[in-house]
Amino acid sequence: MGCRGFFKGWLALGAVLAGGPAWAADPPEWTMPTEPFRIADNLYYVGTKGLAAYLIVSRDGAILIDGPMERNVALIERNIRRVGVPLHRVRLIVSNHAHDDHVGGIAGIRRDTGARFLASAADRPALERGIPQSDVDYGVRRFPAVKVDKVIGDGEVVRLGEVALTAHLTPGHTPGCTSWSMVARDAGRLRRVFFPCSITVAGNRLFGNRGYPGIVADFRRTFAKLAKMHADIVLPGHPESADVIERGARRRAGQADAFVDRGLLPAMVAEQRAAFEAEVAKARRKAG
Repeated sequence: MGCRGFFKGWLALGAVLAGGPAWAADPPEWTMPTEPFRIADNLYYVGTKGLAAYLIVSRDGAILIDGPMERNVALIERNIRRVGVPLHRVRLIVSNHAHDDHVGGIAGIRRDTGARFLASAADRPALERGIPQSDVDYGVRRFPAVKVDKVIGDGEVVRLGEVALTAHLTPGHTPGCTSWSMVARDAGRLRRVFFPCSITVAGNRLFGNRGYPGIVADFRRTFAKLAKMHADIVLPGHPESADVIERGARRRAGQADAFVDRGLLPAMVAEQRAAFEAEVAKARRKAG
């Protein structure tokens, strides 16, 4: 796909969440099993074909990033075990943002593993009620409520064993949208890994949003923040937007640097910033 082709993935996602006529139901890939695979020495993909979950393994246990959809709990837990990690070794769970396709399975995984769940303050109300906060065009998509064991702040470092995972609050898609970063060792090389929260509008109402009145200003601050960041490897919650599954196949076939794409994050930010401003202009015309 390369650093340009990811935009098609974001557009497809926007159509899904906006409830366009071509999408009467969730894409089948969202609940389709896929084999887990290694991304770096201690970092694995353990999600489905269409929704990502990432497992970071340390000497003191593992951290899971996201638990996409309640229906996927068994698939994700199977993949965790298949990379050699018993469920009780999952010690921490963190989330990307409070939408059902990224956190719907966390309550079940938290119950089965005994892990502690960490999330941002702004997404905490939605997570603990199981109802997203923002007004959207596609209706309310509920998910199993999950207790937040610890609130994390911007720049806070979550540590487990030798792993240090840093939270970056990047609101817009949801009020508490959280991106994460870490340095991973990859066959002797150190790689800057970035797990971006979504930066698509995807059905959010930009004006007159009673649940999230500051959405436009938050999006703009997030784009400015992300434009200053750098990453060697970018791992989003929707794998097609960064060609994650295909990169995994190329790595298994012998391409050691298949996940390295330093141009991906700036391209993603530039494309989505332009798309956002176009949505703002469209919403203004409609309102006026």
